[in-house]
Amino acid sequence: MACLADTTYLIKRNRTIQIVTLAVLFLGGAALLHAQASQSDSPAKPKANKQTDAATKNAEDQPKWDPLRAEKDLEVGQYYLRIGKIDAAMDRFQDAIDAKPGYAVPFLYLGEAQEKKGMKRDAIKSYKRYLELYPHAEDKAKIENKIEKLRAEVGEKKKP
Repeated sequence: MACLADTTYLIKRNRTIQIVTLAVLFLGGAALLHAQASQSDSPAKPKANKQTDAATKNAEDQPKWDPLRAEKDLEVGQYYLRIGKIDAAMDRFQDAIDAKPGYAVPFLYLGEAQEKKGMKRDAIKSYKRYLELYPHAEDKAKIENKIEKLRAEVGEKKKP
């Protein structure tokens, strides 16, 4: 009788192990299918371009118009300008312009950076754009004087 009880116990135990094994395989397969399906639904990520600075570019999923990011770019650009990293500052000011078109302040700082770098014609354009966007600027006379000084340096005559 004891042998029959042991045999019954082993059969039940083997069935339990088989059921648990099948359940694990089923759930594992379902999880694998779900993972594969979610991967195929997501778009392929673009490859990184080592020629550009990824820190100054918009991520693909970020909106183009982002006034908060524009303010942050402006702040970081001013910092770069203070420490003498002119190219990085110009990149950040351009990013601020891209993030918030029609915002005058980045053009002012971009003009300053371009002037420091010796890009006088570009600085004139940036300063003029600043005054176009902000015609009642408190520093309008100062900026107009800068424009005239730069025009004289590059030999450009005032346009009517």
